[in-house]
Amino acid sequence: MDAFDYEIHEYKHGFTRTPIRAIREVPLTIVLNGREVVTLMCTAKYPDYLAVGFLKSDAFLSGPDQITDLNVTEAPDRILVEVETCHDPWKDRIMERSITSGCGKGTNFGRNVATVSKRRLSGSIRVTPEQILALADELHERSTLYKSTRGCHNASLCSPDEMLLFREDIGRHNAIDMICGQCFLDDVSVEDKMIVTTGRVASEILLKTIRIGLPIMVSTAVATSFSVELARKTGITLVGNVKKDSFWVYNDQGRIIGF
Repeated sequence: MDAFDYEIHEYKHGFTRTPIRAIREVPLTIVLNGREVVTLMCTAKYPDYLAVGFLKSDAFLSGPDQITDLNVTEAPDRILVEVETCHDPWKDRIMERSITSGCGKGTNFGRNVATVSKRRLSGSIRVTPEQILALADELHERSTLYKSTRGCHNASLCSPDEMLLFREDIGRHNAIDMICGQCFLDDVSVEDKMIVTTGRVASEILLKTIRIGLPIMVSTAVATSFSVELARKTGITLVGNVKKDSFWVYNDQGRIIGF
């Protein structure tokens, strides 16, 4: 169940009893080789992809062949995802934490930035402005859970011509991690793909996209200064503030046709 029904009091020129839907929120704890990494608050959808996407984006994993076991245990009030690997993901790792703009604790944020900043994204994907606007519009149309609860973010994996994966969660980080985790586990080629999402593009969001190797990120919201600088260092195409007939291009490497 994605949402729960409640009756509340709404004030509009006086108080009235009003039925509403509240999106489901569940703690998901990731345990890696017997050691707890983090607890994420999520909708409980695609817990395996979410956990692996988080571990990949936080540099605990470099290849899907490192995973020897993946077990998901669901209870009414909690989800436990246990991941076993054939390598030591904790070796030489200093567990510094940063409070990110998503109000969560990001592990090894400084290390992630230093590592990812050295990367230069390539990819042969080319997209037209019309395709960007059409995909953003489709994202809005598919956002039925948001329309019923007003409580989630949405993200999608797209080719220039179509939306291939659609994910939604209470946090924009989780929605991106679910896509990154599925691409990682299922060995989905990403050089010719792009992310189209809702929500502010802060640096930790862009880091996830860069680490998985996606060359284009598009958001209906704006980007932070750190993200703009990171995009220009790594060569990712970053588009934001997508409206009905307009958008901003923060950085492009010749991937937007006619730019």
